[in-house]
Amino acid sequence: MKPYEIPAEQIRVENRVVNSRFIATLAPAFSVEGARNFIKEIQDEFKDASHNVPAFIIGHGESETAHCTDAGEPSGTAGRPMLAVLHGSGLGDVCVVVTRYFGGTQLGTGGLVRAYGDAVRSVVEIVPRARKVVMHTVMVVYPYTYIERMRRLADAHFVEILEESFEIDVTLTARVSPDHLSPFQNEVLELTKGVSQALVIDTSTVLKRLA
Repeated sequence: MKPYEIPAEQIRVENRVVNSRFIATLAPAFSVEGARNFIKEIQDEFKDASHNVPAFIIGHGESETAHCTDAGEPSGTAGRPMLAVLHGSGLGDVCVVVTRYFGGTQLGTGGLVRAYGDAVRSVVEIVPRARKVVMHTVMVVYPYTYIERMRRLADAHFVEILEESFEIDVTLTARVSPDHLSPFQNEVLELTKGVSQALVIDTSTVLKRLA
């Protein structure tokens, strides 16, 4: 699966439409259960609201799971326009709940569609984003004589040093992307004349916050 963008944190925006309050709360969600737990948290927070309308996308693209409801609003006026905005945002692993406090004036079908869509649009436009990427954790054990050169080598290959321990030899634990793994491993062998290797000890998905 290609890397995709997700919300980096929870965020909230409030809009007013003809005296009704529309509070959009958006957060990352990495499973259907996680999305449902977030929805429940918002429902509990705004127990006195007229409606708490949810929509979420777990995954992205062809492998996504998407869901929405109208939560008591007229059919098709709330959940679907919210989900359409989420799809248009390019985000995955995302859940949003739009809380409505009715202001006493009926908005009509078209007005509701616009209000719920705009509520989600206002929050996805400003949410900080991150990207899920696969990273390898490597370990290198090497003699002290290579310490400065090993650090420069790690820097040249965009290797993130997680820990250095100093005993009989130096043990370096670092994180490296798949694209830079083989070049880094080859240069470690070359630098130490075959004495040391960059061994992969873990592969995992991590979040990289986007600027």
